[in-house]
Amino acid sequence: MITLRAIDEDNYKQCFDLKAPVEKEAFVDSVTYSLAEAWVYGPDIKPFAIYDDETMVGFVSMYVGEENPQIINFLIDCAFQKKGLGTQAAKACIDCLRNSYGARRVSVPVALEHTAAQSFWSKLGFTLSDSIEDGYVFMRLSLP
Repeated sequence: MITLRAIDEDNYKQCFDLKAPVEKEAFVDSVTYSLAEAWVYGPDIKPFAIYDDETMVGFVSMYVGEENPQIINFLIDCAFQKKGLGTQAAKACIDCLRNSYGARRVSVPVALEHTAAQSFWSKLGFTLSDSIEDGYVFMRLSLP
């Protein structure tokens, strides 16, 4: 079962070893960068380790400020690809934003060139928006 767990003194080092299987490193920020960003921006960015039962399989950081919830960095480690874990983890992120932060809409910034990510999020109901910023298109999902 997929769960999101806070990054703490017991799991942060393991997060550093997670790697996204993307053809361009620029498509996904490193976990180190994401954790630094969460530290700088404080309560507006929430980083989580993604677990399948007791095994860490990925990482996500989510922006929860200014009534514009976003999944800003999402990765499933190379070793755990093609098992459906990404879909389950994305749904867990959406549920977290809805239930813990009152999200009525979730956004995901996706690199314009990263068509595989656009396809992944589209299968979850996200649609492309007209908002493009720094080479990223925002995909959006309205929640009931």
